[in-house]
Amino acid sequence: MTAVQGAPRLSLVIPMYNEERNIPALFARVFAVCAKLPFAFEVVCVDDGSKDATAQLVRTAQEANPQLVLVQFARNFGQHAAVTAGFAHARGDWIITLDADLQNPPEEIPNLVAQFEAGFDLINTIRLGRQDTWFRKTASRWTNQLVRRISGIKLSDFGCMLRGYSREVAKAIVACREYKTFIPALATLFARRPVEIGVGHAAREIGVSNYSFLKLLSLQLDLITSFSVSPLRLLFGLGALSGLLGVALGLLLLVMRFMYGAEWAANGALTVLGILLIISSLQFFAFGLLGEYIGRIFQQVRLRQPYVVQTVERRGEAIEHPQTVVDA
Repeated sequence: MTAVQGAPRLSLVIPMYNEERNIPALFARVFAVCAKLPFAFEVVCVDDGSKDATAQLVRTAQEANPQLVLVQFARNFGQHAAVTAGFAHARGDWIITLDADLQNPPEEIPNLVAQFEAGFDLINTIRLGRQDTWFRKTASRWTNQLVRRISGIKLSDFGCMLRGYSREVAKAIVACREYKTFIPALATLFARRPVEIGVGHAAREIGVSNYSFLKLLSLQLDLITSFSVSPLRLLFGLGALSGLLGVALGLLLLVMRFMYGAEWAANGALTVLGILLIISSLQFFAFGLLGEYIGRIFQQVRLRQPYVVQTVERRGEAIEHPQTVVDA
């Protein structure tokens, strides 16, 4: 990710996966907003292995909008890989990410630009008047509180895609090349002057979210295990506590047996079985969490590419067929 002479001041990075129905309205609103900016801009669309006409619609739109850049993945690698690829190919000094589903209103872009102009290098956002289901809003609130406590990262809203990154912060993220990470949290480690502002949020009018419950759960696991070892320390405490309880209950059963005889002890067999089941469940939980960390280590040491870019297409330039993952 290197500076380019005559490059635009602002780069918008938009990850896309099967968004053909949203693209016309998205481009109409994005270009209407950006056309009013007093400097050059580009819109980097990262097609994350879409199965519909997303990539073709971007190519068609390039004919009327030379600011459009299409980065196409060989297959689906996930939203955070798409954002990282967008960072790698963005040429602006300021980079703003937003979703293609228009839940992040493009009309908020000037508010983020104003924060860049004020000297901030990382603009985190809080979704105001969030237009999601009760379940998603409640789960997000609880998850945000949990992650803040575990990771120590002070973000009010971990899930909003509409954020701003300086070139330096984006370059540091690309250079990390972690197998799985959480970009907004990772950016806080490299920012010199971060700020947090409120932004609008809209209901998704077309299509459904690509994030299922299991994907959201996986995303939260990535976030927690990427930035904290607190769960491992919690397991140590739970193991010590369960061990003490086991010893105490064992002594109690022993005393009660001598006081009331073997008949009483036999009658408590189900209690002992219940205790063993609880302890076994804690052990399985511990093994699962340890496996999550060990799995991350396994994936990282293999040094597999986090994504593969098939083509990069800019108006008036030859189609690139990158041989490397990122050009940091």
